[in-house]
Amino acid sequence: MPFTIESARSIFPGTLSADAVPATIARFTQLNAEDQLALIWFAYLEMGKTITIAAPGAANMQFAENTLNEIRQMSFQEQSQAMCDLANRADTPICRTYSMWSSNIKLGFWYQLGQWMDEGLVAPIPEGYQLSANAAAVLQAIRNLESGQQITVLRNSVVDMGFDPKKLGSYQSVAEPIVPPVVADKRTAVTIEGIDNPTVLSYMNNMNANDFDALIQLFTDDGALQPPFQRPIVGRDAVLKFFREDCQNLKLMPERGVLEPADEGYTQIKVTGKVQTPWFGAAVGMNMAWRFLLNPENKIYFVAIDLLASPKELLNLTR
Repeated sequence: MPFTIESARSIFPGTLSADAVPATIARFTQLNAEDQLALIWFAYLEMGKTITIAAPGAANMQFAENTLNEIRQMSFQEQSQAMCDLANRADTPICRTYSMWSSNIKLGFWYQLGQWMDEGLVAPIPEGYQLSANAAAVLQAIRNLESGQQITVLRNSVVDMGFDPKKLGSYQSVAEPIVPPVVADKRTAVTIEGIDNPTVLSYMNNMNANDFDALIQLFTDDGALQPPFQRPIVGRDAVLKFFREDCQNLKLMPERGVLEPADEGYTQIKVTGKVQTPWFGAAVGMNMAWRFLLNPENKIYFVAIDLLASPKELLNLTR
């Protein structure tokens, strides 16, 4: 076999991903808990002037409802401590519960806390609070990012909070109900300039239709998917779990692509375009690349999803 998952990660090495995103997240994680929480608050207030965050649906919130109500009934001091515990990844019942939620439930949880802070129901940032010099520098770094990159930084910052799930032992993750696939006659097929490969087109169309059962059939049994700034997720079961928990209601808008033959009948294809998320809708299109490696049977052995460094990268289809 000419490729391993590790060697497949290097296809189309000229792709410039938004390295400022993990660098900014790393700087964020070095802040103390109080500065992390204040920075999130300030950043969301600032983003709200240009980006409308969509209210989470009831399906996203039902699993967080008990924890949210518990926090709402606390004193301001207790609420502040609970949020600091999340930032510190402490071992508390709330932090353990939080660690088992899917990314969308965590985002809905912080959305609701933000709303309650704005309404005075949850401990607000103290009036006149000044960020530390380090936190102010991180906030400026977030300001300098494109909107899609800002979203990724703030999303990952709250998703990584809570108790470390690796320390929980055996546990059942909690995710919102799976959205039924869009019925066939309601689907709109994508077109990709320069690409007519049926597997790649089916990947995009099935993702847009929330048809994850059909989507996973496009992969080899040992196939892998690499989300932005993460290690590859390997094997159909693990990839399907990721689709169901993190990819519902995405809108993929591929624009153009390039195909190149690879060793021993493999094919590598790079596609660039945009993605809209249910949290920000049509207001923000994140500039993305998909790097596919297909086996001789035209099955997906590997696909990497990259958040691109700049809009001009959408046109960069060279190796």
